[in-house]
Amino acid sequence: MVTAKEKLSALIITYNEMGYIEKCIESVSFADEIIVVDSFSTDGTFEYLKNHPKVKVIQNPFENFTAQKSFTLKQASNDWVLFLDADEIVTGALQEEVLNTISSNTEIAAFWFYRQFMFKDEKLNYSGWQTDKNYRLFRKSKVKFSDCKIVHETLDVNGTSGILKEKLVHYCYKNYEDYKGKMLKYGRLKAIESFYKEKQYNYVKMVLKTSWKFFNHYILRLGILDGKKGFIICYLNALGVLERYKELKRLEQKNELAYYLVMP
Repeated sequence: MVTAKEKLSALIITYNEMGYIEKCIESVSFADEIIVVDSFSTDGTFEYLKNHPKVKVIQNPFENFTAQKSFTLKQASNDWVLFLDADEIVTGALQEEVLNTISSNTEIAAFWFYRQFMFKDEKLNYSGWQTDKNYRLFRKSKVKFSDCKIVHETLDVNGTSGILKEKLVHYCYKNYEDYKGKMLKYGRLKAIESFYKEKQYNYVKMVLKTSWKFFNHYILRLGILDGKKGFIICYLNALGVLERYKELKRLEQKNELAYYLVMP
């Protein structure tokens, strides 16, 4: 058990996560509190969480990932926070490492987790994800989510960072349509991010970066060794890049139209 001095809050954000959230909640049941912020799910996720005896669930409208996670972080009662996505699972070995870490009087403020990606119930060993890592365990008092990103958010850490040895299991791929929808959503959010940074649509860049994304992940990062599932993942990841540029073009056209409509 976590000592009274070093209690742990498990934080999760959700939207339509039935089929994943149950295992995620079970895997963090060792935490002193579990807080889930739901973006008004329509598939029964909120009702499931509302009736769960170990979970405090709050509904909050989704603006972007950084805003939602910043809101969720503020809800934590404890300084040590374990922040997961709803499709991530803490293994028994990782649980033990987390508990040992926060009870060790460490001066490290935040810890990266490597992730084991799962394609349905099969391991995805390559496809560009083999070195993927994210901040998942940190002190609330030492971090804030960076304002520079609204998707693939990261932390600004006031202090040193470490890396845990055990991997977090990430069930990234439920089915084709679900993953495709996720990549398109990420692409649109990245476009908004680029638009506000005044980056401009460029057809040549769109073609080159989309092609490079696929080539890099499928050939250079060995997605080909993951077989059919590697091809699917690499194709859909490249599709997300294509969507980013398409959405950026749409935003620019919409902005130009608004400009001409308000001209005298």
